Amino acid sequence: MERIAPKTVGADLLDGVPRQRSVLPAPPPARPLAVPRVRPWLLLPTPARTPFTLGYAALLAATSVLAALAPPSLVYALYQGSSTDVTHLVRSPAVVLLTSALWIAGGLVSPYAVAFVLVLTALERRIGGARAACVFLAGHVLATLATEVPVGLAVLAGHLPGTSLHRLDYGISFGVAASTGALAGLLRPWLRWPLLAGTAALLLNDLLAYTDPMTNWGHLIALAIGVSAWPVIRRWAAAETPSHLHQRGDR
Repeated sequence: MERIAPKTVGADLLDGVPRQRSVLPAPPPARPLAVPRVRPWLLLPTPARTPFTLGYAALLAATSVLAALAPPSLVYALYQGSSTDVTHLVRSPAVVLLTSALWIAGGLVSPYAVAFVLVLTALERRIGGARAACVFLAGHVLATLATEVPVGLAVLAGHLPGTSLHRLDYGISFGVAASTGALAGLLRPWLRWPLLAGTAALLLNDLLAYTDPMTNWGHLIALAIGVSAWPVIRRWAAAETPSHLHQRGDR
């Protein structure tokens, strides 16, 4: 029986030529690193995507212009009528809690005015206008009550004078602080922790200065309110993302 030698590996190479190396396919070209597009206009509110922030900012701009141009006596009367002091909270809580958020302490040049636009725009883009309004209002209302109720109790106990019941208190700073704390929970860690640490450091520095301790405590309380809302905020963002961000490509 004739035996047939098995075909030698590489027999199909050219005869009489030293063993040739198999030619390997060329590696695919390296993919260029994806560079995130910088779109600074997304930091500002727009009518389609952030109507709550845009409308509220326009209202605050109008009241700030009024405060800058109107006679001081009229401005003081408006501030006093909108103040969330203990006396007004007892008489008409709903009215003053809303009207006190129509003014910016310090006007348009206040750091809280800039923070309002940047923070509320970013928050509304992630969770929607109605939910962003709820976060802002929760911080504004709860931090106000957390600072004014103890004042009323202290006056009743005789630890503070009766004039403390008429302390002028207005502005958007509690709502901005709560919104900042809430927004931090939706950011990546390399943005989240510096934002929280920087905000807390500024608020603690104001508290240590002891120029307005009750308001400064209110800012820290409002920031804590925003942080405590992370579980709810993240569920809202997860529900909002598929239709609100992915389909529109504005992430």
